[in-house]
Amino acid sequence: MTAETETTTLTFADFDVREEIVSSLAEKGIITPFPIQAETLPIALAGNDIIGQAKTGTGKTLGFGIPALQRVAAPGTEAYQNLPSPGSPQALIVAPTRELAVQVAEDLKVAGSQMGVRIATIYGGRAYEPQIEELTRGVEIVVGTPGRLIDLHRQKHLVLKNVNIVVLDEADEMLDLGFLPDVEKLLSYVPEVRQTMLFSATMPGPVVSMARRFMTKPTHISAADPEDFGVTKKDIRQVVYRAHSLDKDEMIARILQASGRGRTIIFTRTKRQADKLADELISRGFAAGAIHGDLGQGAREQALRAFRNDKVDVLVATDVAARGIDVTDVTHVINYVCPEDESAYLHRIGRTGRAGQKGTAVTFVDWEDVPRWKLIDKAIGLGVSEPVETYSSSPHLFEDLDIPKGTKGRLPRHKRSKAGLEAEKLEDLGGPEDRKPRGRGERPRGGSRPRRRSQQGSGKTAEDSAGSKERSSAGQRRRRRRRRRVSGDSSAS
Repeated sequence: MTAETETTTLTFADFDVREEIVSSLAEKGIITPFPIQAETLPIALAGNDIIGQAKTGTGKTLGFGIPALQRVAAPGTEAYQNLPSPGSPQALIVAPTRELAVQVAEDLKVAGSQMGVRIATIYGGRAYEPQIEELTRGVEIVVGTPGRLIDLHRQKHLVLKNVNIVVLDEADEMLDLGFLPDVEKLLSYVPEVRQTMLFSATMPGPVVSMARRFMTKPTHISAADPEDFGVTKKDIRQVVYRAHSLDKDEMIARILQASGRGRTIIFTRTKRQADKLADELISRGFAAGAIHGDLGQGAREQALRAFRNDKVDVLVATDVAARGIDVTDVTHVINYVCPEDESAYLHRIGRTGRAGQKGTAVTFVDWEDVPRWKLIDKAIGLGVSEPVETYSSSPHLFEDLDIPKGTKGRLPRHKRSKAGLEAEKLEDLGGPEDRKPRGRGERPRGGSRPRRRSQQGSGKTAEDSAGSKERSSAGQRRRRRRRRRVSGDSSAS
């Protein structure tokens, strides 16, 4: 047996992972670690600091999640009673987006389901009270976004004196979103003696600089499939078309009827584009939902649940969702417009071809975006600097994406089998930005509320204000008449 064969047959049990974790993962059919996990586990389980770099969708979560689970002390153990503050978090995992925080926490709950470890997800958009109550009851691992974590720490609800392991997930995205100062602030709150792991798909200079300041002799791991040498994953087929903006909806409607097409994510540049495209697809018979920053957290989670539960199979999203959707059977990703740069492109298409499955990424490039696409193409080495001009009727579109001949821009009624977004319950999370998602003909999601003609802070209604204006106008007319009379009297004298 060759060394290569031995590597491919390793299981999580071969890395001295606790039996409860191995069993929990096996119940979900997760037995063999991915390359980044196999590289990370021996070093992380030994307590060393790690800088882990791997392409999006290669399984970084369990690479840091298993060591975090294995290191914490569960309630009822002697180690738990000896903690400086029993019930306070022992592991802190920081993620850039709410969606990613939720997904990481779910993965950890699966892996630690037999350990009795309590895991809290802390992020904005939800009411403070349930999160405070959860922390008060006691947790071992906290997964959260920087802003809410800092808020709760300042309010003395999040006690970090027990923390002995810190994980920074998708550090490059935190840089892009401007969160690095908040991350550094959080690192200053936790004990200096700790294990720190930083994971990211790319390693910009500021991220490397932060790692040098806050980590102790970190081991740099860059793991990949030995047969996958490209910047993008080999499991993702990439096609690029130069498309006309007025024909994109028709093209997408036909792509969504391709043979073997499963769950699909469509990325737009703006929130308005996401809402408009989702409504257009719904009108054409597809089960679609939108997710973007103007939606309340309840509506965003409703759309993600509907997508995961197969009630909708098309999710139209802005980049807010690019790092938070970890659904293994996304078959297609469509870029409605050219991404801003190669980093955005890589993270978008990384939503498909996950966990060893195949995927297809389709990118539309407008005429004015061709120069930007050339820069992206050069950076990733795709070799498609001049996308072919394509329309919804182009024969090569049907051939490239295996779309049945004769497919039109509407989904036939006998194929409309999904329950739709409305079939997924909308939870009231009590957050300040929770809003009801709109239906067709309703007020746009995230839009302003109907304007009320009332005086701010006075409590007067529109009718009160109208009456006040009428009285004011009458008074002004009387004053003008008095001034004219006075002026006439003065002239006569």
